[in-house]
Amino acid sequence: MNKFKILPFLAVFLVNISCSTETAMQHILGTSVQAPVFLECRAISASEVLFRFSQPVSVTSVNFSPALNVSVINEGMEVIVEFSDPPAGGIRITADMLVEDSDRNTLNVIVPFRSRNDRMPKIIFNELRFDYSNPRVEFIEFLVLEGGNLGAMRLFIAHQSMTLPFYEFAPIEVKTGERIVLHMRTLNENSIDETGDNLALSAGNEAMDSARDLWVPGNRKYLHTPNGLWLMDQDDQIIDALLLSHSPGTDSSHRTFQAAAEFLGERNAWLPLTGAAEDSWVPDPANAIITTGITATRTLNRDETVPYERRAGSWYVTVTSGHTPGRVNDQRRHN
Repeated sequence: MNKFKILPFLAVFLVNISCSTETAMQHILGTSVQAPVFLECRAISASEVLFRFSQPVSVTSVNFSPALNVSVINEGMEVIVEFSDPPAGGIRITADMLVEDSDRNTLNVIVPFRSRNDRMPKIIFNELRFDYSNPRVEFIEFLVLEGGNLGAMRLFIAHQSMTLPFYEFAPIEVKTGERIVLHMRTLNENSIDETGDNLALSAGNEAMDSARDLWVPGNRKYLHTPNGLWLMDQDDQIIDALLLSHSPGTDSSHRTFQAAAEFLGERNAWLPLTGAAEDSWVPDPANAIITTGITATRTLNRDETVPYERRAGSWYVTVTSGHTPGRVNDQRRHN
């Protein structure tokens, strides 16, 4: 069974507010139109989680699954719950909290979140396949530059959503130099997530014994160009990013490209081909990674022979049959 799933769409009673980017459910039990509104939830330390409301509230009850021992609850517009025994980093927890305001309007909030993970590794995008040709599926390969715990790290794909993560990593210990392959489809039951020490666990197509294989459930296409991809931590800081265009002279007016370019540009998360980015710089297609020539076996590769930089010059399209998921990138370039 896959231990991690794409974040599902939840209908009815859902609020587009995230707690560690997952959707919150609330049941309004009071009748006043001035009832408190739940705004957000996030782990602010290893032993504390914050719940924010539109007005001061007091906590009537709170329970967590898995069970956690609560030592202190600070009430108000920001309710801070402190645990006597901090949970492990990056695990998925569900809170069930009942609050009321001074007019005795009550609100029941049921919200999943991830515990605080202060050991996120430094990882970068390393190889991508955008085309599907059964049994070869699209994939994203990551390279670990500095080990740690993947728990609660989020992958965003602009073509899918600018605000909701496409994938959130489970708590997995990774080591420096490790390669992680996120296979973008699951075509058979042998495609098993490798969340422990055994990297030979999965027998899915293109799984490598020397790499960590993870699988997106289902059989849909999620990777397109033009596009933007980025990894984000629990503080909404970008860990790594990519900006993709079909060619230097196209896509400047493409809605997905524009949104991704503005988002990454204003955060200084993508750099020009040369030099530093000026203030308020918005990348254009000429400064994006050009994907012309990619196929199911000609992947988009990062040049592993040069120092890592978050700019287009670090990337190239490899030759036919140059795809290397879970292995050192083929340095031959498609003309």
